[in-house]
This record gives sequence, structure tokens and C-alpha cells, in this order.
Amino acid sequence: MSADKTAGPPSGAGLPAVNLAAKSRPGEAVVKALLLTAAVLSVAITFGIVIALLAPTLDFFREVPFGEFFSADDQKEFAVLPLVMGTLVTTVIALAVAVPIGLGAAMYLSEYASPRARKILKPTVELLAGVPSVVYGFFAVYFVSEIFFQKWFNWQSLGLLNALSAGLILGVMVIPTIASLAEDALSAVPQAMRQGSLAMGANRMQTTLRVVLPAALSGVMAAIVLGMSRAIGETMIVTIAAGTLKNLSFNPTESMQTMTSFMAIKAGGEDPVGTPGYNMLFAVGMLLFVITLVVNFISISIVRRYRQAY
Repeated sequence: MSADKTAGPPSGAGLPAVNLAAKSRPGEAVVKALLLTAAVLSVAITFGIVIALLAPTLDFFREVPFGEFFSADDQKEFAVLPLVMGTLVTTVIALAVAVPIGLGAAMYLSEYASPRARKILKPTVELLAGVPSVVYGFFAVYFVSEIFFQKWFNWQSLGLLNALSAGLILGVMVIPTIASLAEDALSAVPQAMRQGSLAMGANRMQTTLRVVLPAALSGVMAAIVLGMSRAIGETMIVTIAAGTLKNLSFNPTESMQTMTSFMAIKAGGEDPVGTPGYNMLFAVGMLLFVITLVVNFISISIVRRYRQAY
């Protein structure tokens, strides 16, 4: 026997036709135009910076040989390697402070803090980013160097101006950048991964270090590299606290001059426009721009290599 089957109406019969093509809202074109303008303007500003630095830099190298500019002799007027060394020393100290504290704060806020504690602590940590850098500079000189090291630890051989104090406070300034971005990356890891790890018998610390942190590694690395870029480009803290003496040394207890502090002092207008001393300001700026660009390219490559989509 064959059962009679009554053919029903076709799927969607009797329903009004729906135009799947999204209709543009009145202000959507305006918003798209504004966003495109912002993107193009950002690229144009970057090219504008390069163009502004390029001509004086070329004029500088027409009068000063490359060998003299990249000289390691801190007694030479145009030697840049002592400035690079000062920048490197203060940046390494800053990262040694900011990375463990920033990542620790990020892991606590993401994995351990209650919603109420997170609501209070995260804005408080981010307040450090709002403190003017000149305040950090004077704090490094008059508290860290004079009170903390000289009076409390009786370290009289340490001068008021040194790379150690500048690097420590520079790290404090970078903490909010690393903590905030790393916390966002850790919070973006799906909750199912945490639940699966806990279901397998792992405790919360093991889950954080072996599951959540590796899953958010690309965002964490991006936060660290961005903090590094911020430390490299900081001016006022190192100008006030690190000193203004060219010094090719790995000893952080000595006074050192960084690339940014050199630029800040040179911008005071002591050298006439067009002289090699004046044009060196742009040459150092171009070198700093290239270093920052390389750091950003490294960051992008790391993020793309370790990025995981959920």
C-alpha cells in the first residue's frame, strides 16, 4: 500500500518577499567616508613625518660621514651610538619592571579578581597612564635616587641623575599599557577553554599559565612590544632623571643621555638652522623613527605568527 502524500505549499509560500540586499542607511555613507578619511589621514601624517625628517637628514650626511655619526666614541660631537646605548639601557630596565608587573596585574584582573574588584582596580591601574611624564621625572630624581637609594639604602655613590632611576620609573609608566592590553587579550580567550582545563583536574594557576596565557600569546606579545615602543619614545623622564651626558656604558648607575633627551635639548635652539649640529636633531629623529618602525614590524610578525582565532 502506498500512503497518500499531500503536497504542501512550497517553502516560504504566502510570505512577503524579503530583499536580502541590505539597504544603505542615510548616514552610513557619511560614516564610511569619515572612517576612510581617518585612515588616509593617518597614513598621510606618517609620510609627512618622513618627508619632514628626510631633507635635513640628507643635508646632515652631506657634511658628516656615516662613520662619524655611527661612532662609539662618546667624546665626538656627532656620535650617535652612545645615545642608542642610553636608550637601550633605560628601555631594558623599564621592561624588566613593566613586563612582570603588567602581566601579573593582567592575569589577576582577568582570572582571579571578582567583578567588583576588577571594576575598581583596572581604572586605578590605568590612572598611571594619565600622570604627566614630567612628574615621573622629578619623582625619579627626588624620591627614587635621593630618598630611596641614597638615604634608605645609603647608596651615596649613586648620583641623582642615573639610568637606573630613570629606567625604573619609566617601567612604572609603561605598566598600564602592558597591563590593560594584556588583560584584554586574556579576557578574550573563550571560557570553554578554562572550563575544559579545570574539568581535566588542573587548578586555576595551571589553567592560567598553561591554557589561557598561550592562547592569548599574540595579544600579550603585542602589548609588550607596544610598551617597548612607548619606553623607547619617552622623553621627559629620561631628560630629567637620566642625565645629559653622552656615555657609552652598560652600567645603569651612571648618567646617560638617550636619543629622545638629546633631541629635547637640541630643540632648544642653541645651534643655528642649517648647521650640522641642528641637522643632527633630524638625523637622530630619523634613526629613532626607523628603530620604532622595526619594532612595530617585529610586533606585527609575532602577532600574525601566534594569532589564534576562536
